[in-house]
Amino acid sequence: MTNLLDKFSLVVEYSKTEVFHFSRSHGPFNPPPLDLSSLGRLILSPKNSWKYLGFIFDRKLTFHQHVNFYSNKALSLVKCMKLLGNFSCGITPLQKCLLYRCCILPIILYGFQLWFYNHTSLSYLLKTLGKMQRRAAIWILGVFKTSLIEGIEAIAGLISIKLYLQKLGGKSQLCMMFLPMNHIIRTLMDFSFGSPYNQHSFSLNSFTKRQRVNIKGHLVDSNNRFHEIFPSFSPTHSELSLGLRIIDIFLDRFSFNLCNKEKNDKLCLYQLDSVVIELSLSLSITIVTMDASIKNNIATSILHMHISKQPLIKTLHHAAFITSLEAELFAIRYGINQASSKENVFKIIVITNSIYIAKKIFNPSFHPLQIQAVAILEELHQFFSRDSNNSIVFWKCPSCLN
Repeated sequence: MTNLLDKFSLVVEYSKTEVFHFSRSHGPFNPPPLDLSSLGRLILSPKNSWKYLGFIFDRKLTFHQHVNFYSNKALSLVKCMKLLGNFSCGITPLQKCLLYRCCILPIILYGFQLWFYNHTSLSYLLKTLGKMQRRAAIWILGVFKTSLIEGIEAIAGLISIKLYLQKLGGKSQLCMMFLPMNHIIRTLMDFSFGSPYNQHSFSLNSFTKRQRVNIKGHLVDSNNRFHEIFPSFSPTHSELSLGLRIIDIFLDRFSFNLCNKEKNDKLCLYQLDSVVIELSLSLSITIVTMDASIKNNIATSILHMHISKQPLIKTLHHAAFITSLEAELFAIRYGINQASSKENVFKIIVITNSIYIAKKIFNPSFHPLQIQAVAILEELHQFFSRDSNNSIVFWKCPSCLN
C-alpha cells in the first residue's frame, strides 16, 4: 500500500491512521493489531467503532453506539430546554412540541436509513429512542413520570417513533425514484428503473435470487418499493410543454357539448338522439358511449363503439379500490385508442355522463389523473396529425337519461 501511494506522490500520516474490522461472527471478535514497526511506525490496535461524517459504525453494523450517542445528545438538549419554562411567562405546550420536532427529532434520526429497514432487529434501537421521546413528552405536557407513554404521546400530538420512522423511510424511498438515471444509486437498482447500459457492476441484478433474499438495507427496500409505485404525474412530458400541447396546436380540433340547463331532460335527449342518428350514417364517424359506477369498492366501466350503426366493440372492465372518475377516464382512454386506430375515421364522438373528467384531459396543470390524461393526449396528437380534418367531440349525457 505504501509503495502504491508513493507512486502517486501521496504521503500517509500514520499518526492519523486507524484500523477497523467488520465481522459477522456471533461470538466475541478480537482482531490482531496491525504491526507497522517495520516501517518505523507504531503498532495500530483495531478500534471498536468508527465515526465517519457523523455516522458511528460498529463491527457488526448494529448501530447501537450510533443511536445511543444521538439519543443521549437529544436527552441533554431536552434537559436544557427545561430552562425555557422558567421565564416569567414560560412557553406553551404547543411551542414545546414545535421545538421538539424542529430541534430534537432531526438529531436523533440522523442517518436512520443505515439501520431502519425491513427484516432487521429494531427492538433495542426503538426502545432507546422511545425512552428519549417519553422524556420529551413529559417535558412538553408537564405530567407525572408514571404516565403511560401512549397517552401522553397522543395528548402532546406526537406519533410513536416507529411510525414516524416508517413515514420518513417511505418518503426517502420515494425520493430515490426521481433521481437522474445516471445517478450512482439508480445504477445499483433493477434494469426496470434505469438504463441497462449504465448498471453498476454490483447492482442488484448481478446477484442471484438466493443472494438477493439475504441482502438487506434501505436500498433494497427502495428497490422493492418501486414495484408498488404508479406515478400520478409527469411534469417534464412533452405533451405538457408550452407550445407543444394539444391546446396550443389543435385548439379547433376538439370541443365539448353540454346540455343546456334551461332545457328539460327530454329536449336534451331529443337533441342528442338527433345528432347521433344523423352522424351514425357516415362511415367516417365513430360513436363511443361509456359509463362507470362503483359498488362494494368495485368499479365497473362499460364501453360501446359504433360505426355506421354497426356495433364494433363492447367491453366491460372491473377494478378494485379506484374512484368512478378513474374508471371513466380509463374507458375514455380505451375508446379513443380503439377509435383512432380505425382507418378512414375522421371524427370521434364520445358520449359520457362526466364531462368534467373529459375536460381534465386537456388540463395542463398537475393533478392525480395526469398519467392517464397524457396517454390520451398522445393518442389524440397522432390522430390529429394524421389528417387536418380529424376531430373529436365530447357530448354530455346525464345518467338520468341513459
